[in-house]
Amino acid sequence: MIEQQLLLEGCQKFGIELPPNAPDKLDRYAQLLVEWNQKMNLTAITEPQEIVLKHFVDSLLLLKAAELPQGASLIDVGTGAGFPSMPVKIAREDLKVTMLDSLQKRLTFLAEVNDQLGLDCSFVHYRAEDGGKQKNLRERFDFATARAVANLRDLAEYCLPYVRVGGSFIALKGPDVEEEVREAKNAIATMGGKVEKVVPFTLPDESGRNIIIVRKISQTPPQFPRTAAKMAKKPIQ
Repeated sequence: MIEQQLLLEGCQKFGIELPPNAPDKLDRYAQLLVEWNQKMNLTAITEPQEIVLKHFVDSLLLLKAAELPQGASLIDVGTGAGFPSMPVKIAREDLKVTMLDSLQKRLTFLAEVNDQLGLDCSFVHYRAEDGGKQKNLRERFDFATARAVANLRDLAEYCLPYVRVGGSFIALKGPDVEEEVREAKNAIATMGGKVEKVVPFTLPDESGRNIIIVRKISQTPPQFPRTAAKMAKKPIQ
């Protein structure tokens, strides 16, 4: 399905090391993604070369931008088809990965990938703002991540409630994030976070990426996260 040499070269460019079994597992993941995409909308990217660069290498940049200790816990908020968390889990099977999504059928797909690849991911079916209020999920994770699902101001409110104090929220974004980071500054602070760094990358196809690392320095106030409607009506300025 995928060209494994392209995958290895893409990872090598960024100094990302893959375990020996990872290329085969990512290949099977790509096959399942394309198969399931015919019956449900998982991704607009279905060309093998684009899957490698725009899904797999793109997701794995997280491991280059942030240092994830052995056995760390990570929740992927609004995981969709499993990016970035599934490639990250395949590359780092020691991580305790939880995937959260509001659509059960996406989680059914991911559970099938998980079973076929012999992984041990967990899956939770919630809207992001509802999951963040659950005692078993709130401030329980070393890391929360999200990949281009909303603007950073909203993402901070969705994701930081899941992160324990001392942990980090990792946002995978496209190019030109300076203004977005500036606009999100107060929301991030309100949620108990502080922008630690913004790490820029250029993918092999020349498209720009930025990974924003937000450190959780204090607890999120109990009234957050709010509903999406309230966030839209009264954004934190």
